[in-house]
Amino acid sequence: MSILFVNACVRENSRTLTLAKQVLKDLSGDIVEVNLEQEGLAPLSRDTLEKREALIREGRFDDPMLGYARQFAEAEEIVIAAPFWDLSFPAWLKIYLEQVTVSGITFRYNNGRPVGMCHAKRLIYVTTSGGPIMEGADFGYTYVKTLAQNFYGIAQTKAVRAMNLDVEMISARELFSKATISVAD
Repeated sequence: MSILFVNACVRENSRTLTLAKQVLKDLSGDIVEVNLEQEGLAPLSRDTLEKREALIREGRFDDPMLGYARQFAEAEEIVIAAPFWDLSFPAWLKIYLEQVTVSGITFRYNNGRPVGMCHAKRLIYVTTSGGPIMEGADFGYTYVKTLAQNFYGIAQTKAVRAMNLDVEMISARELFSKATISVAD
């Protein structure tokens, strides 16, 4: 099985990355990591958006510009690690998801509605927070889950969260013995 690991962690000794590595250890398959900090991603601009739209119109889905979308669509399982920042996630993840959400690769339209084209059976979203994640305020996972289920065709999503890490001053090393960890669908 091919596992795509999307790493949006930027801090040295990231607790989110520590938790994600534990999740990955429990999975079986070949893991391919996309480290967003190292990818040099930039938001879509007028020029890059026009280029992407032209590639889609011409059916040139093998262009390198669409590489992230192809890789995402072909993965059999996806793990996204993103710290809980400002009720969501780091901006790099949003930029990456803009690169991935490509009509004709990760989804297509049928009678005006998106139909998923991704192979993944499951997407696991891993996050940690210094304080509590209030119910209804995890906009990062909600956003990713909505894309997965409504655009990419990935019905099964799961969030793995470790919360209150700064409240109890929990280090990455202590994460699994002391953190409040929750799993949500």
